[in-house]
Amino acid sequence: MIPKLHYISQGNSPKEHIDNIQKACSSGAELVQLHLNNISEKKYLKLAKEAREITSYFQTRLIIYNDYKIARAVKADGVHLETIAASSMKARIHLYTWQIIGSTANTIQDCETLLGEQVDYITLNPFRSSETGDNLPPVLGLNGYSSIIEALKTETPIIGNGGITAADVKDILKTGVSGIGVSEEITRDFDSIKTFNQLLSASSTEEQRHTFE
Repeated sequence: MIPKLHYISQGNSPKEHIDNIQKACSSGAELVQLHLNNISEKKYLKLAKEAREITSYFQTRLIIYNDYKIARAVKADGVHLETIAASSMKARIHLYTWQIIGSTANTIQDCETLLGEQVDYITLNPFRSSETGDNLPPVLGLNGYSSIIEALKTETPIIGNGGITAADVKDILKTGVSGIGVSEEITRDFDSIKTFNQLLSASSTEEQRHTFE
């Protein structure tokens, strides 16, 4: 079973990511993603071990961002691959059978590719974007979510992500999305986890049905 609320870690330093994962776990998060970029594999492994200790204590699921070798090494619950190019087939070979694989998509074609690789969940990103610059993926919004989910007709959980706030949840769920990933709003106020869980009805008995082997 994949929880409906995913906390995607944030922080101004790697240590802050770990501190925020601790806060998220103690505030009731059922799944957290250690989301680090531009860091050495040695340091990433050390931090992943710290995150695994914290999440194990709270019985929270841990997803490692973009590094399946580290996900295997620390026996995380799974890995999240950011790009379609990062083949989940290759990751699957290296992971334990019970570890899950998620990946990010922005189009119907992306999703179909990932479904063909039998990922365990797909994150549709971004719902909205606060970033500026070139080569950013198109913002999907409610209409984008609805059209993709209607076209896919899949039982694979679809997770919305990208600038989502508590005010968005009700309308996002109407599109058929299974759950959401949240960074900024939770990092600003970890008590908001309770609000998100209530909005998602994300108690352990009402999670999206999906089997962890």
